[in-house]
Amino acid sequence: MPDLFELFFRWWRQIVLLVIVTVVLTIVVLFFVPEKYLGVATALPAPAYAADKTSVFSQNLQNLYSTLGSPDDLDKILGTARLDTVYMSVASRLNLAEHYQIKRDTDSLQKAAYILKDKTRVIKTDYGELQVKVWDTDKSLAANLANAIMEKLQQIHQDVQTLNNALLFSEINKEYAEKNAEYQNLHDSLSRMDIASAAAQIFTSRQAALLQQMQEYQELAGQYKLMMDAKPQALIIIERAKPALKADEPRKLQVIVVAAILSLVFGFFAALVLEKKRKMTS
Repeated sequence: MPDLFELFFRWWRQIVLLVIVTVVLTIVVLFFVPEKYLGVATALPAPAYAADKTSVFSQNLQNLYSTLGSPDDLDKILGTARLDTVYMSVASRLNLAEHYQIKRDTDSLQKAAYILKDKTRVIKTDYGELQVKVWDTDKSLAANLANAIMEKLQQIHQDVQTLNNALLFSEINKEYAEKNAEYQNLHDSLSRMDIASAAAQIFTSRQAALLQQMQEYQELAGQYKLMMDAKPQALIIIERAKPALKADEPRKLQVIVVAAILSLVFGFFAALVLEKKRKMTS
């Protein structure tokens, strides 16, 4: 330690000068670095059972579920957030090619989407929330972008579940139509049979079974129709992004302090090397 003090007193002018020059250059560079504002939108997962017909209409299960989903429900949404489709849609909607000053060509939208994706972070917080963070030089646009990406993620997963319900609804109606046609054929056949005959009794039994199945299909169709019309959400947005009051980047004071510390360390190291060279030559 005394050697370090001795080293500093011997080279303090050069070390201090290096620190001052480094700090001044850092301040000058920071002056020209554009400020970036952060927009943050926050959402919670909607309960997965809300998109599941068997859970919604099960009286025994309804009381077991929370009004919110679990953090694990966010994993598939985090996967979707890596898709270029999300960012291309938002870039097109908010005309980001012009904002990023990209020359108009066939790839301008994709270039804007890549820039947006690079400036975006979609994370799952320790509290089980989904956060979309977007940095931009325009604080209002940063907030709008975060909200737009969150809305797009919500829309994609909502549309997927609605489409799935629509396909099932269509299949149920198709099966119902087939059962109904068979029921009508049996009804027509029975009208020409002796009711007391064995064949008539078989047909009657089959007709009763078909009627029960048709009633079940009607109930299922009604449930899926309700799910289609309700369009359960995948995300519950609890806080929309608002324009930031101050810039998030660059964090000037932190950068200046780090630059000063690093220059001080480098100054000591340089002084140590120079001191060794001086002793070797003397």
